[in-house]
Amino acid sequence: MYYPVSSLLIECLILSVVERNDSYGYEISQTVKLAASIKESTLYPILRKLEQNHYLTTYNQEFQGRNRKYYSITEEGKKQLLYLRGEWSTYKETIDNIIEGRLKA
Repeated sequence: MYYPVSSLLIECLILSVVERNDSYGYEISQTVKLAASIKESTLYPILRKLEQNHYLTTYNQEFQGRNRKYYSITEEGKKQLLYLRGEWSTYKETIDNIIEGRLKA
């Protein structure tokens, strides 16, 4: 993807992924990478921040003899996601209006 992506947009993407189903880090990263060129070294600090802000909780589950850390969205996380989706909608609409010539300074 050519356009840079902010950490807030990555947070929105992560929360959106986890809202659908509890997910583990690699699974989340593969979905987020469809829209943002990020590395795991970028993803995991954002996951930790979301957990520290009580937007995500974690639990371990065994898979093929190994433990996987799964992320689950909290009620606070759902509220944050709703807020971020509203901000994204406004931002996207403004960008679209500028690009399509419907908005001028």
